[in-house]
Amino acid sequence: MARQTGRRGHRPSTGIANRPRFWGRHAVTAALANPARTVRKIWGTHEALRQLDAEIDPSIPVTFADAADLGRLVPGDAPHQGLVIDVDPLEDIWLGDLLQQGEGDQRPLIILDQVTDPHNVGAILRSAAAFDALGIVTQDRHSPPESGTVARAASGALETVPWVRVVNLARALEEIAEAGFWRIGLTGHAEQTLAQTMGTQRIAIVLGAEGEGMRANTETHCDELAKLPISDRVESLNVSNAAAIALYAVAAR
Repeated sequence: MARQTGRRGHRPSTGIANRPRFWGRHAVTAALANPARTVRKIWGTHEALRQLDAEIDPSIPVTFADAADLGRLVPGDAPHQGLVIDVDPLEDIWLGDLLQQGEGDQRPLIILDQVTDPHNVGAILRSAAAFDALGIVTQDRHSPPESGTVARAASGALETVPWVRVVNLARALEEIAEAGFWRIGLTGHAEQTLAQTMGTQRIAIVLGAEGEGMRANTETHCDELAKLPISDRVESLNVSNAAAIALYAVAAR
């Protein structure tokens, strides 16, 4: 299969300054359980580390710390739950490889057009895991990097849901169509609902940033535009809520 979109943009440096730092029990335990993730260092309270003892590789440096010390390792009032780790970014994923892995099944794909809020991306990863999505695709320069905020919002799904970063989203959408996906862009100005646009083909849901929505060029690379049947009491939904509802609708077809 042609890999028109290349790899996940540039490969992030694995130097100390570029290592993501995760916190919170779900994010930490998921990272420790992921054989593809390299954990470089762990800080934790005696109690939290005692509970994780069987899951920690003896080669990983461990530092005991009290809650106040851990609080200084993470942003603001981030809920670290007694655990903080430094990790290497996950290895790059090719879009063509992801599409090939999904051949023969009906798992949906999520494409995000300039969704930059790490809380939203993390929440979308969590919904993607809940509804067994094939993965998510974002544009390399207009999406957040792996971070503690993404990992915390994803509640472990950052380690289990493939996340492909592409340089050119329009070309990625073309490759996704070639793989047999029906590309549905969610937008409030569409005439049909999502249920009316879904057929029996594999579905790729395309979502744009809150407020601005999808770019015009992204819309032109969708097979259909659709809206969610929300009441007129709200103008729109948060993009992560919209993604969860769309994934449920696809799963319930």
